[in-house]
Amino acid sequence: MKATLTIFRREFASYFATPVAYVFLVIFLVMQGLFTFYLGQFYAREQADLVAFFTYQPWLYLFLMPAIAMRLWAEERKSGTFELLLTLPIPMGSIVVGKYLAAVAFAALALLFTAPIWITVNWLGSPDNGVIFTGYIGSLLMASAYLAIGSALSATTKNQVVAFILAVTVCFLFLVSGLPMVVDLFSGWAPEGITLAVANFSFLIHFDNLQKGVVSFADVFYFIAVIAFWLWVNRVVVESKREAG
Repeated sequence: MKATLTIFRREFASYFATPVAYVFLVIFLVMQGLFTFYLGQFYAREQADLVAFFTYQPWLYLFLMPAIAMRLWAEERKSGTFELLLTLPIPMGSIVVGKYLAAVAFAALALLFTAPIWITVNWLGSPDNGVIFTGYIGSLLMASAYLAIGSALSATTKNQVVAFILAVTVCFLFLVSGLPMVVDLFSGWAPEGITLAVANFSFLIHFDNLQKGVVSFADVFYFIAVIAFWLWVNRVVVESKREAG
C-alpha cells in the first residue's frame, strides 16, 4: 500500500507540473456546461434534472479520458525514465495501480468541479438528488473504465498521440457495441447469445441504468471487471517490455 501511495503521489503531482492539467479542466467544465444548458436544451425542457449532463458524458469521455491516460506510460518510455521506474524496489502491481489511481483521482477532481452545475439545478428547481448522485457514481465508474483502457494502451508505445488514437479506438468499440445499428449487424447472422453478449459490452447500456438511478450489481460489476481486466493487461504489457528490454 505504501509503495502504491508513493507512485500515486508522484504521478498525481506530475499532472500539475505543466499547464496542460489546467487547460484540460477548463475545457472539461466548459464542455459540460455547454452540453447541459445549451445542447441539452435545459431551459427549453423546463425540467430540473441533469439528464443532458449525463447523456453526453460517454462521448465527451471518449476523447478526454484517453487524453488523460495517454501520458501514463508513453511519456515514461519516451523520456527514458521507464527503465529507471522498473528498477525501483516496488512491486509491478503497485506501480501499475498507483499510476492508474492518479489518473482516476484527476478525473474525479474534474468531475467534482462540476458541482456548481448540480447546485444550479437545485437552485432552479427540485431535482431527484438521489438519481443525480447515482449518475455521478456511474460517471466515475465509466471514466475509470476508459482510463484503465487508456493506461494499458499507453504502455504499448512511446508515442502519446499513438496511445491516444489506440485508446479512443478501443473505447469507441466498447461505447457503440450496444447501439441498435451494431446489434442489428450481428443479429442478421450471429446466434442470439453472441448478439446479446456484444450488446452487453457497451458502456452506454450499463451507464444508462446508473444515470437513471437504477443501481444494479450487474452494471457495477461490469465496470469493475473491465477495469480489472485492463489493469491486468497493463501489467502484462509492462512486464513484457521489461523482459524485452
